[in-house]
Amino acid sequence: LQKVHVLPQTVLYIADAETFSGHEECHEQKKARKRNSKETALALERLLPKRCQVLGLVTPGIVVTPMGSSSNQPQEIEEGEAGFALLFPKIDGVKIHTFHFSKDVKNRVFDESKFAEAGLKNNPDLRVVLLFGYNSWKTGATRFLHQIVNPLNEKSIILAGGQVESFTSLTSENNHAQPGDACGVVGLAFSGPQIQSATVLLDQDVADERTAEAAMQRLKAANIPEHNTIGFMFACVGRGYRHYKTKRNMEADAFRKFFPNVPLFGFFGHGEIGCDRIVTGNFVLRECNDIKDDLLHGYTTVMTLIHLGSTK
Repeated sequence: LQKVHVLPQTVLYIADAETFSGHEECHEQKKARKRNSKETALALERLLPKRCQVLGLVTPGIVVTPMGSSSNQPQEIEEGEAGFALLFPKIDGVKIHTFHFSKDVKNRVFDESKFAEAGLKNNPDLRVVLLFGYNSWKTGATRFLHQIVNPLNEKSIILAGGQVESFTSLTSENNHAQPGDACGVVGLAFSGPQIQSATVLLDQDVADERTAEAAMQRLKAANIPEHNTIGFMFACVGRGYRHYKTKRNMEADAFRKFFPNVPLFGFFGHGEIGCDRIVTGNFVLRECNDIKDDLLHGYTTVMTLIHLGSTK
């Protein structure tokens, strides 16, 4: 942060569970573990401007391009301590905002008016929504995630993300609360006419170098500009070197082969959100029909490109 010359307006940071929980602590020390996580999150937030929107996630594993340099090789870090932070400054023509929907135990039906309040409905400039479910093991969590995803499943919007362990930070004008033992969804929404994006789904049949590279070829065919672009990888904890029979970094290497100048970030989680979908300059995806895409998956990987427009 000492080398940052432009103040960040929005920050997304992701760290693995060991970084926040401390591997020396055992299950009997739940209070100490939670306190440590909160203190770590607060320490990170104190480094940032007070008006900055911060979303922090804890996941089982990390995908990161070291130091954020597009020329560095992205790494899949499935074990050990790791983390990263993406600092977004104010970008002309682009609006990024955080949101949070928590399951209300009193109401089975989600109030969709909250989408409009969060800028996710009646927003013609909405292009990309990164969604992250937390406490997915709780009763009703999957049903609640469907209630959030289904209304947003529109052909002109890229949806991508997955299920995380928890979130540690969520600062915005309207939300400073921590979730406790509730389940819900947090995320980032990217709006702006200059944004272009594409995403592909690597399903369970993608299990070797050839099929992984074929998926990257589909992503490449979207012709998303690669300058001022970020790559995201949301993978199942059941993939990685276990899925590829001990060969590590397979999917990140395949991404770099086709996108050598696009930094890649993401995580290994407990479920994935995404599909094959492209939003380009004219916002036409492919042959559109009335069938909704299946967006919730397991044992898959979602690869996403987000182009934030031309730089001056």
